[in-house]
Amino acid sequence: MIAAIFPGQGSQAVGMAQEFYRHSAAARQVLDQAEAALPGLLKLMWEGPTETLQLTANQQPALVAAGAAAFAAYREAGGAAPSFAAGHSLGEFTAHVAAGSLELVAALRLVRQRGLYMQEAVPAGQGAMAAIMKAGREVVEQICAETEGVVEVANLNHPEQTVISGEAAAVLAASERLQQAGARVVPLKVSAPFHCRLMAPAADRLAHDLAAVSFKPLAFPIVCNVTAEALTDSGQAGALLLKQVTAPVRWVESVGRLHALGVRRFIEFGSGKVLSGLVSRIVPDAEVKAVVDMASLPEVL
Repeated sequence: MIAAIFPGQGSQAVGMAQEFYRHSAAARQVLDQAEAALPGLLKLMWEGPTETLQLTANQQPALVAAGAAAFAAYREAGGAAPSFAAGHSLGEFTAHVAAGSLELVAALRLVRQRGLYMQEAVPAGQGAMAAIMKAGREVVEQICAETEGVVEVANLNHPEQTVISGEAAAVLAASERLQQAGARVVPLKVSAPFHCRLMAPAADRLAHDLAAVSFKPLAFPIVCNVTAEALTDSGQAGALLLKQVTAPVRWVESVGRLHALGVRRFIEFGSGKVLSGLVSRIVPDAEVKAVVDMASLPEVL
């Protein structure tokens, strides 16, 4: 069985999806729709500057457009339909586009607003995130719980990497304690403290936008970030995407769930190969590929 997986923030790169536009009619149609919905998006994706593309309100629609274009090119070339899909954080929106449950234009407008709301939820410099290596999840959770202020587990990326998020001072304090416990800590260059309770104002605003969107039936189930379970009823999609804003990304469990469901082939669609690396660590016996340009397509067909 095949799972289509879609990356989140951090996978963007200037030039993303440009080759798909030139050589795939299906991808071109996707990207033309994206440009019509958000004028200037393609120029930003292809020409940058990097600093502007990295802004969360730009990154998010760019990654959805690139992922949807890569998936369209794959299907146009005769790629088999996946049995399941999953996306890392933002990538779950792209998974819904691929599954036909969310229209591309609606997804792009949702994630543009999602990015703006997240950016505005916490004043610049007051939040932080850090990747923690060489410390178990339980240790990280315990130290976060014992630290004064808001600091929470945000991403469970692979068994040896957990990301924490929260108030800058609390993240620093927890990081120092984790280092003393033998962990390796890497502060992340992010514009806001994602996937923690500080994002509650963003979730409150996004709720209104999600309520106005109609989700269609899923062509295949999506294993969701907040439950690590397969979603078959798209009627629950909006609530799960909303909860995701303040809840941790349970990526290790999500990949494990896909593997338990019989998936042995994971294909990453969009920009970069971040998820491919994570999946290879979580389930070493799986075949993992990435569709990032036309040259990578024959390898997955």
